[in-house]
Amino acid sequence: MCEHQARLVVFSSLFPHSGAPNTGVFIRERMFRVGEVLPITVVSPQPWFPGQGLIRKFRPYFRLPAPKQDIQQGITILYPRFLSVPGFFKQFDGLSMALRTYPLLRRLRKQTGFNVLDAHFAYPDGYAATLLGKWLKVPVTITMRGTEMPHSKNAKLRPLLVSALLLATRLFSVSESLRQHAIALGVEPSGIRVVGNGVDTDKFCPVDRAAARRRFGIPLHAKVMVSVGALVERKGFHRVIEILPELLKSEPGLHYLVVGGASPEGNWRTELEQRVRELHLDKQVHFLGAMPSTELKWPLSASDVFVLATSNEGWANVFLEAMACGLPVITTDVGGNPEVVSRPELGAVVPFGNQEALREALCNALEQAWDSAQIRAYAEENAWDTRVACLTEEFDQIVTADRQTAGEVRRK
Repeated sequence: MCEHQARLVVFSSLFPHSGAPNTGVFIRERMFRVGEVLPITVVSPQPWFPGQGLIRKFRPYFRLPAPKQDIQQGITILYPRFLSVPGFFKQFDGLSMALRTYPLLRRLRKQTGFNVLDAHFAYPDGYAATLLGKWLKVPVTITMRGTEMPHSKNAKLRPLLVSALLLATRLFSVSESLRQHAIALGVEPSGIRVVGNGVDTDKFCPVDRAAARRRFGIPLHAKVMVSVGALVERKGFHRVIEILPELLKSEPGLHYLVVGGASPEGNWRTELEQRVRELHLDKQVHFLGAMPSTELKWPLSASDVFVLATSNEGWANVFLEAMACGLPVITTDVGGNPEVVSRPELGAVVPFGNQEALREALCNALEQAWDSAQIRAYAEENAWDTRVACLTEEFDQIVTADRQTAGEVRRK
C-alpha cells in the first residue's frame, strides 16, 4: 500500500446492510473504492425509537433492522442506534446521533488512529460529524448529495445544516449545482470541491438484447423504456405512467420497465400499480422489483431509452450506469441532472413538471437512432479512477494541514 497518511471513518446513516441491501449503495461504491487506497472503517448510525417494530406491521419497510456489526469486502461496518422519533423533532436527530456515537468514535480513535471523519449528507450526518470532530479534535469532511436543497427550505433544519457546512474542514459536492447552493448558504467557494460519482463500466455494460428481453418477456422488436430507483414520489415513476397512454398512440407496442423497491423514504408500489390498473396499462408496465447492481445491466440492455422524471437529485449514478449500457437518458432539469446529461447526443433534459415536454422528449427519443457506442464512451470517460484519485489527494492534504496546525500550536 502507498504511503498515505489519511485513515478514515466513513460516517453515514445510509449504508447497505442485510435488512436493506440496496440502501446507500452509491456511498459504498464510492468509499469502498477509496478504501482500496486508504484504510477505512464505516460507522452507520441507525435511527431507533421504542416500539418502532410495531410500525413495521403497518409499514413493512420502515427502518428495517440492521446488525450491530458487519464486514463487507473486508471492511468493518458498525451500526450503532440513535434515538429518532418518527416524523417529529428532526432538528434533534443530529445531536442525538452525535451523542450516541461519541463513545464508539472515541474507542475507534484509540484503536485505529483514524484522523479524518468523512460524513455523507450535511444533515443529520454532517452536523453530527462536526460535533464529533470538535469533541475528538479530528478534521471533518462532508459530501453533499442532494438532500441539502430540501433541508435548507426547512426553517428548523436550515440553521443546523448551515452550521455543518461552515464548520466542516472540507466540503465535497457531487455536482456543481450543489456547490452553488452551498455558496448561496454562505460557504466560501474555495472550501468546496466538486467530485461527482463515477461508474463501474465492467459491471455496467451492454449484454445481448434478445437474451435480456427474453428474461422479462418483452418482444424483441418492441420499443422499451426503463426507470431505475427507489419507488418513492420524488423519483417520478408516476409522471411517466401518466403520459404512457399518449405515448402508446404513436408507439402501440411500447413497454415500460420499472426497477426498484422500498427505501427509507417510503414505498409507492401499491399506488403505482393502482394507477397502472386505472389506466389499463397492465400489459405495458412491468414492475421488476429491486435488483442488485450486478443485475441492472439486464433491464438496461433490454431497453431503448432510460427515463427518470425526478423532482430532486444531487448526482444520479444511475444515469451513467444506463449510459454505460448504451442508453440515452431523458430526465428533468433539477439538481445535477444537466451536468450528467450534458450533451444532446446523450439524451434530453426537460423542465420539471412539464408533462408535455416530457412526452415530446420521450417520443423523439424512441424514434431517434442513437449512437450507443458514443454514449458508452462518455460513461467510460466518467469511470471511478479519477474520482478516487481526487478524494485520496484531498484526504491526505487535510491530514497534512491538520498535523502542521497541531505542530504550530505545540510550538506556540
